Amino acid sequence: MTAALVALAVPACSPPAPRVAELNGPTMGTRYSVQLSPPPDDNTLTMLQLRVDERLRMINAQMSTYLDGSDLSRFNRSTSTDWQSVPPELLEVVRRAIQISDRTGGRYDITIGPLVDLWGFGNAGDRDRPPPEAAIRDALQRIGYHKLDWRENPPALRKQHPELAIDLSSIAKGWAVDQVAALLIRQGFQDFLVEIGGETVARGTKADGSIWRIAIERPGDARRVAQGGLAARDLAVATSGDYRNFFEHDGERFTHTIDPDTGRPIRHRLASVTVLADNCTDADAWATALMSLGDADGPDVADALGLAALFIVRDGEALRERPSRTWQGLGVWESRY
Repeated sequence: MTAALVALAVPACSPPAPRVAELNGPTMGTRYSVQLSPPPDDNTLTMLQLRVDERLRMINAQMSTYLDGSDLSRFNRSTSTDWQSVPPELLEVVRRAIQISDRTGGRYDITIGPLVDLWGFGNAGDRDRPPPEAAIRDALQRIGYHKLDWRENPPALRKQHPELAIDLSSIAKGWAVDQVAALLIRQGFQDFLVEIGGETVARGTKADGSIWRIAIERPGDARRVAQGGLAARDLAVATSGDYRNFFEHDGERFTHTIDPDTGRPIRHRLASVTVLADNCTDADAWATALMSLGDADGPDVADALGLAALFIVRDGEALRERPSRTWQGLGVWESRY
């Protein structure tokens, strides 16, 4: 499940705006952006573009469900229940996802790929109506993160069900953002903004000392206006929502976030969740996890675990913000509503 909202970089309010260099390109079914301030020279920018593109190609070759030759696709196609070798990075992302599954009682589950496909939100193509009940029951037998084993030495995964499949779309973009940020730090950069499909990391400040500003989109507004803005320094930001990827049938709305307990799209009043963390891998996964938990359980889990999360809840025709205690304590959010 991918983040449905886009975190958009917006310029600081105080003129004159500092000069910022940007790298961008396609990746993971969306686009990436790297902003650097102050701008390096042209030769350095060219070198960085090549290294960022290569790093993202490597991650895609490991974790994509759309590339037939990726390590993850090969694992998913296999019906073996023996240990299967995987790259250490792929194992690390799976391991971190399973940790969050444990902490949410399985409401976050990277094995729900068959259900995502069945409902038309994955590789199998779109649909405009719910699938048959028998198909949902069958898919439920083939999912469950507890049916997936992992080991570190040597790195490998093992299926307890031969048709088990993994979907990392709810965490892989966050991991990729962290990896690009780590690459920039290794190259000596400390002040930058990295974004892939809305998942964002901000480090340091702009050249004039101003804070990076990130706008979080208002759920469901056709004009794509901002709900509010974050003053982000040394923070990762990820948002998940229910309104960019859905279909309607007989007056009912079916969203892309699937409940692994029922095999059906979630049904609650939560429109979006934005999570702040010190790394984007966790922010990305937790945004999806809290979205799945909904407006009743999500805020309680966020408060119990000390997560910085902003829940935007539908209240009739209106939207209201419900921040977690940790989010309130950070003091980085300025709402426009």
